[in-house]
Amino acid sequence: MEALIPEGLLAFGRMHQGLLVALGIASALLFAGTLVAVPVAICRLPRDVYTRRRRGRRALPAGLGLLAAVMRNLAGLAIAAAGVLMLVLPGQGLLTIVIGLAMVDFPGKRRLERRLLGDRRVFTAMNAIRKRFGRPPFEAPEGF
Repeated sequence: MEALIPEGLLAFGRMHQGLLVALGIASALLFAGTLVAVPVAICRLPRDVYTRRRRGRRALPAGLGLLAAVMRNLAGLAIAAAGVLMLVLPGQGLLTIVIGLAMVDFPGKRRLERRLLGDRRVFTAMNAIRKRFGRPPFEAPEGF
């Protein structure tokens, strides 16, 4: 087996064995976490989340509202980044990206979400999860 792996890569693996073990453990924890977190997040979304007009958020005191928005956006970006990693690591990559993007506010968000949901497999997988937990399916966006 070692004959198939370049010597430089083997040397890197020997030098950074602790890092590789830590990355393996982190990958396994991320995978296990998404098996719980993604279905919970999908089931908590309202069924018309992709078809309704944007509604206003609850009014919070000025400083607290800004802090809440920053925290929500940072959490969403972290979840979306984890989803990108899961495209090559074990996990539910596309579903995790969609959940992360649903939390973040940025121009063109709705258009990007609809593009991701345009992949019939993602939309079907999300509705299958909702069905498994007794939730009604998502309403399909217009032109879907």
